[in-house]
Amino acid sequence: MNWSVFEGLLSGVNKYSTAFGRIWLSLVFIFRVLVYLVTAERVWSDDHKDFDCNTRQPGCSNVCYDEFFPVSHVRLWALQLILVTCPSLLVVMHVAYRKAREQKYREAVGEGGGYLYLNPGKKRGGLWWTYVCSLVFKAGVDIAFLYVFHSFYPQYTLPPMVKCHAAPCPNVVDCFISKPSEKNIFTLFMVVTAAICILLNLVELAYLIGKRCRECVAARKAAQVTYLGSPADCVTLSSKQNDLLSGDLIFLGLDTYPPLLPDLPREHVKKTIL
Repeated sequence: MNWSVFEGLLSGVNKYSTAFGRIWLSLVFIFRVLVYLVTAERVWSDDHKDFDCNTRQPGCSNVCYDEFFPVSHVRLWALQLILVTCPSLLVVMHVAYRKAREQKYREAVGEGGGYLYLNPGKKRGGLWWTYVCSLVFKAGVDIAFLYVFHSFYPQYTLPPMVKCHAAPCPNVVDCFISKPSEKNIFTLFMVVTAAICILLNLVELAYLIGKRCRECVAARKAAQVTYLGSPADCVTLSSKQNDLLSGDLIFLGLDTYPPLLPDLPREHVKKTIL
């Protein structure tokens, strides 16, 4: 498989990713794709040929190998890497779609007609949802494949010897797996890197959601300030409302008392009685 094609396509994702996304992409290519290409395929290249069983019964070794290795590690990893990297391509395609719309809009309205997107690569609107869904999908794919690996190979390890009693084996036979320790090391390495990628996806997802929530709260506060006026006016209005509730007669919006009322109402009442 030519992984350089995926590397060339995903290299543009760095321009539209956060810092967590760039770390995730580097981790995928350095610790997963390169390890898969350089070592994993070679380690598992002779697993069927060197799977020995202590019997000469024709077909017994093939049946036992299929029973204990229903799907090869390298094929599962290849499918996992393809499914994990595909959502990032959707982000690049969405940005390319925005750029194409912006170009058509500019051709239709001319240079002085404004912009349809100020920054087509900025995560706003539909692109934000595409990016968030890609993070959820990538984390879900890694979690699903970790579960599949655990169901096929408990504790992600291979025993050096397995016992097989499937037909056409005449009885219970012992079968030996080649290089079990080396395969276990690479399996655990791939499992740990997948778990770290899941953690990075979840952290980036929490960061994007938290950032969007903060922006929404700030926008609501700005809208409230715009509706009520300046902060000083809000404080003056609040103090006047408190004075009104305490029993003082004031007119909201006026800085002086009404002219009909004297400055000293008690002395006015005394003079009237006298």
